[in-house]
Amino acid sequence: MRILGIDPGLRVTGYGVVDVRGGRVSFVEAGVIRTALRAALPDRLRELHTGISEILAGASPSALALEDIFAHPGFPRTAIVMGHVCGVIGLAAAQAAVPVHTIPPAAVKRAMVAFGRADKGQVQRMVRALLDLREEPGPHAADALALALVAASRRGAALYAAAGGPA
Repeated sequence: MRILGIDPGLRVTGYGVVDVRGGRVSFVEAGVIRTALRAALPDRLRELHTGISEILAGASPSALALEDIFAHPGFPRTAIVMGHVCGVIGLAAAQAAVPVHTIPPAAVKRAMVAFGRADKGQVQRMVRALLDLREEPGPHAADALALALVAASRRGAALYAAAGGPA
C-alpha cells in the first residue's frame, strides 16, 4: 500500500509519500507545493490542484491522508480559505479515484510524540527517526509524512521498527 499525506496550505502545501509492505513503513518522497503569493485565490487554487494532481499521477497512492481543518474562532477567514484548499485537494483525489481520510492535527501529534500540543520540531525529529532520514524534512513535508505515518499505523503498520523501537 502507498499512502500520500497532505499538509494543506494556500501558500505552502506539504506532501509526503510512504510505502507499507509487510507491516513496515518506508519513505518514498516528500516536498512542498508553493503557490504564487500575489496571485488571485482562483489562480492559486488552480496551481495547487495541478500540483496535487501531478503528485497523485506520479506516486499512484492507494490512500490520501489529509490534515483535517482546524478553525480558530478568532480567524474565520483562514478557515474559509482552508476549506477551499481542502476542497481542491479532495477534488484532485476524487478525480484520481484515491480515497481521502482526514486526521485531526492533535491526533497526529499524539500518535507521533504522545502529546497533542507537540511543536513542529518534535514532529520533524520523530518523522526523521521513524523513516530513518538523513536530515529532518521541512515543517510542511514533515507534517505530511506524519499524516501518512499515522494513516499507515491505523492500517496496522509498525512505525517504530525503522527507529529501533518495538515492531
